[in-house]
Amino acid sequence: MFEKLPLLLFSVILAISGLRGCSAAYSYTTQWINVPVDHFSFANNDTFKLRYLKNDSFAFEPDSAVILFYAGNEGDIELFAQNTGFMWDAVADHSNRLNAELIFAEHSRYYGQSLPYGNKSYNSAKELGYLSSEQALADFASLLQEINPGNRRPVVAIGGSYGGMLAAWFRMKYPHMVLGAIAASAPVLQFRNITPCGVYNRILTSVFSTAYSNECSDNIRKSWAVLRSQSETDAGRALITRKFHLCANLTKHEDIGDLIDYLNDMYSNLAMANYPYPADFLAPLPAYPVREFCWRLKGKNLNDTQLVESLAEAVSVYSNYTNKVKCLDVKTSTTDALGTRGWDFQSCTEMVMPMCSDGDKDMFEPEQWDFKKYSDDCFKKFGVRPRSEFEMITRYGGYQIDSATNIVFSNGLLDPWSGAGVLRTPNNRIKIVIIPEGAHHIDLRAKNDKDPQSVRAARQIHINTIKEWLSQN
Repeated sequence: MFEKLPLLLFSVILAISGLRGCSAAYSYTTQWINVPVDHFSFANNDTFKLRYLKNDSFAFEPDSAVILFYAGNEGDIELFAQNTGFMWDAVADHSNRLNAELIFAEHSRYYGQSLPYGNKSYNSAKELGYLSSEQALADFASLLQEINPGNRRPVVAIGGSYGGMLAAWFRMKYPHMVLGAIAASAPVLQFRNITPCGVYNRILTSVFSTAYSNECSDNIRKSWAVLRSQSETDAGRALITRKFHLCANLTKHEDIGDLIDYLNDMYSNLAMANYPYPADFLAPLPAYPVREFCWRLKGKNLNDTQLVESLAEAVSVYSNYTNKVKCLDVKTSTTDALGTRGWDFQSCTEMVMPMCSDGDKDMFEPEQWDFKKYSDDCFKKFGVRPRSEFEMITRYGGYQIDSATNIVFSNGLLDPWSGAGVLRTPNNRIKIVIIPEGAHHIDLRAKNDKDPQSVRAARQIHINTIKEWLSQN
């Protein structure tokens, strides 16, 4: 079951193709420091090299420059440095008068090039066992001790998605080191007994229902049964193989499972990347890709063949918008450059985020949340089980963050993760920013002429809040 959980975290959006085609729009130096493999034990003295990226060219008074600290997600840090244009725009705009140094810290264990045990880091649970958010936060703290001894300069943590969770938790856990945090699209409430397991898929369905017409989500809801029934016959499997341009022929009924899994992932990725301008992430996408997808999946009372044909054409918006892909390989993840194996392990230990669907209020096949099955699947894959469904609530507070201060939680309502975001402030020292036209942490992306006003306003709130924190420091 856990294989179906969306790769958080946004990472999912920062694509592989985005890095391949990157022309190094932003410049930085790559640096390394040694950090402990285990910050919380005196028995393990192993260390490894943590990678971070630095740009201090915007600091007009270096000795007092604020450190804008990006808390790295589950992937190569260069992906995030090149796709977090907000930070670069904020310091490059002289009207903001931000005397700042930029630091992009790799999630300093098991993602990107920061591997505690090199090529052996993924060998077994023995090596993977040091992968956790708490260890990562301690890595960030070690980095700040190195580059900002004595906490002489203020630090503002910034992050989106899982990185947004880390940014918020960094401020909560290390308030003496971090002045404040901008946490964009951070689903810090996607845990047991906080956010109902069906919320994510209901919001995702709403995005597809309203992008063009509700025929889109209706047809998606019908498509699961059609694909499964077509896969029962030679003719049906041939139809699916031909219309979807699959690289490998469907030869038996069970083969349809790979396409089903691909489609589930695709719907999440399209919604998270539903930006008002073309983007080149997991693959080249048009502006408002969900609308483009749904325009191709319109129509009522489609028969089985028509539905397969329309769905295949709609899928090409995601899989082959440039018409340069020869065939669709549903077994190869578009997120391979991201830390998929590391994230799977974290999902089996601490990041247990309940997901379910009912096929009525959402457009997916019914599937209940079953913690025991989830735990059993994790044990089969990694030899570990989640300690508790409530571990992260105990560790970071869940809703009970009344004592936290100097955090901005921003959420776009087009983002399916927004249902697990902090949407109401628990006190007057935490700010909430709601972006009605916003997809997954669009406010951390570079400014664009197509940005809705609500996105521009959110970015200005971030800048004004940082300046407010600095003035009070």
